[in-house]
Amino acid sequence: MKSIAKRTGFALILACVLLFGVLAFAIRYFLFADRWVSFTGNPHVYTNGKLNTGEILDRSGEVLYTSASDQTYSNSTSLRKATLHLIGDKAGNIPPRILRAYASKLFGYDKLNGTAAMETGGGELRLTISAQAQAVAMQAMNGRKGAVGVYNYRTGEILCAVSSPSFDPLDPPNLEKDNRDGRYDGVYIYRFFHASYTPGSIFKLTTLAAALDAVPGLADESFTCTGERIVNGEKITCPKAHGQLTLRDALAQSCNCTFAEIALRTGKSALKGQAEAERLTENIEIDGITTIRGHFDLSDASDNDLAWAGIGQYTDLVNPCQYMVYMGAIAGGGTAAEPCLVASARSGGRETYAARTEQTPRMLSESAARTLREFMRYNVTKMYSGVDIPGVEVCAKSGTAEVGSDYNTATFAGFIADSDYPLAFIVVVEEGGAGSSTCAPIAKTVLQACMNVLDGER
Repeated sequence: MKSIAKRTGFALILACVLLFGVLAFAIRYFLFADRWVSFTGNPHVYTNGKLNTGEILDRSGEVLYTSASDQTYSNSTSLRKATLHLIGDKAGNIPPRILRAYASKLFGYDKLNGTAAMETGGGELRLTISAQAQAVAMQAMNGRKGAVGVYNYRTGEILCAVSSPSFDPLDPPNLEKDNRDGRYDGVYIYRFFHASYTPGSIFKLTTLAAALDAVPGLADESFTCTGERIVNGEKITCPKAHGQLTLRDALAQSCNCTFAEIALRTGKSALKGQAEAERLTENIEIDGITTIRGHFDLSDASDNDLAWAGIGQYTDLVNPCQYMVYMGAIAGGGTAAEPCLVASARSGGRETYAARTEQTPRMLSESAARTLREFMRYNVTKMYSGVDIPGVEVCAKSGTAEVGSDYNTATFAGFIADSDYPLAFIVVVEEGGAGSSTCAPIAKTVLQACMNVLDGER
């Protein structure tokens, strides 16, 4: 009897373990089955690592790519180059991250029938980007290395996310032979999301946001620039002596001496807190693409280092996409929409995904955003008239970042303060010299293209 009782108890334990295992599997299946089935090793969905089904479209419905064994791209050479880093190349050197992230939304998978429901030709993935704006931005870059981004800070839709240099995926270069002049250096890097740059003077917008909250009455002060400032026996220099300046004019003239003083008065803690509020040193995930971290570390900084950090030099690094979102937050009174690349997905004639707008955490105070918006508009009317667009208020800041002793990185960032065209932007050109002369014309051209897109959708 004791032996039977023991066996019965052991059987009950096994039954409970089995029941628990089945229940745990059922829960995990319900939660994660779509991820399991979209694993790249699934032969029902992938052939040689390539998704068997689905199309990628731009926001207007133009087909950019058809995922199949032959991988069909757009008929336009310029558009293939402009969307290469979004879609990927045939060799797999640039992975189709968005397509992989949304694979389960495209091939008709359901939890009862599995992939048996997969329709011939697959579903469609509609992006937020504009093919027209992408092509215009790539043309405006004219082969120069860098990145261009524009997004709607109200909805989060990224209209333009260009990385240069690029190439035609149907006619890829032989890097051993074709890159002797360096034209394809870093071509596999999606610079808009996966590169970080010394920001130069556009970072003064971060310093100023911190200072306006940390230093009472700063906006009403005046400053004197003699062309240089000595900090701990080391020089902070300006291109020229600016003389007496209001804070607004100090930003417009991009006075290093003034912003060195402001950084020192603001202090390490407040500057670090502002950089963290802007998420400059975080990885942000955007529809299957994860941005690279920037860098802002003052832990070992001397006063001279702190001054240069506030100017956008020292060891400062920012990612173009993340700083573009900060521009949107300034326009939006301190917060902005989280950026997105995918508008919707369809499979089997039904919608399987639709983007929804989410807000960022607060990046700066409402009062600081209001002051920065006013100052950045003054920048355009005072210094950057070439980027001004009739009928709308363009607000911007340029930067010229010293990188080593050989060249400068040109930067230009800002937004349109208009409810019909709520667009934030950033342009980065490597070895580009001055941001106002190199990047501003690119920004204006691409902004006008994006405005035309929004007009056409009304």
